[in-house]
Amino acid sequence: MRILLPLAALALFVATPAMACSPAAGARVPTNIELVERADLILVGKVTGGTSDPDAGDWTITVDPVATLKGDLPPGPLTLPAMIAPDPESALLSNPYDLAMAHPQAEAGACNRYAFPLGTRVLFFLQRHGDGWAPVEGLFSRWAEDVLTDDAPWLAATKYYVAIAAMPEGERAAALTAHREELRADAANPVAQLLADDIDRQLAGPNPPLRSELPPLPEEDEAGPAAGE
Repeated sequence: MRILLPLAALALFVATPAMACSPAAGARVPTNIELVERADLILVGKVTGGTSDPDAGDWTITVDPVATLKGDLPPGPLTLPAMIAPDPESALLSNPYDLAMAHPQAEAGACNRYAFPLGTRVLFFLQRHGDGWAPVEGLFSRWAEDVLTDDAPWLAATKYYVAIAAMPEGERAAALTAHREELRADAANPVAQLLADDIDRQLAGPNPPLRSELPPLPEEDEAGPAAGE
């Protein structure tokens, strides 16, 4: 993949499953609200093309902006470090009713989604990088999920979390709880229950680390090992 990301982000986004990422000790999967907070631009965009040069390890996709949930609508197409899905397996679309887990491709070794079907419509969470854009930092994150319709549950959840993230931190829990109870009251609406479940996950706070810190090495006596050891 073209080297568009800073060194700190290289562990987050890898071009192919063969180049598996390795989470650092203490790294966490961002919650959906954390993803919203980290993003400079939350964009609904259509994947309209791409370039590839496998010999150089260089792939990009072209995204036509449709609408923004956070940030200004870009004046023209964006180029992102990803690839057009080369086969049916990598062209799998996101589960529209799963608001917890990232696209299954994140489990394929790259730790984040990296391939998109031509023509799909995606909700991208992006950070400014130089004159361009890069995926929001975060392993196994929902940085790019397909949202083919305007009533996609992930769109509704993200719009709400953008409003929550704009509130003072001390007011967020009460607002989340109140909205969750409104959704729970709509018991015959399964999508409302999915959204309420996701709010529960946000109220639970940060996700646990993907792996624990390594224990410290044992300290050796300055005088060295005792005689006979």
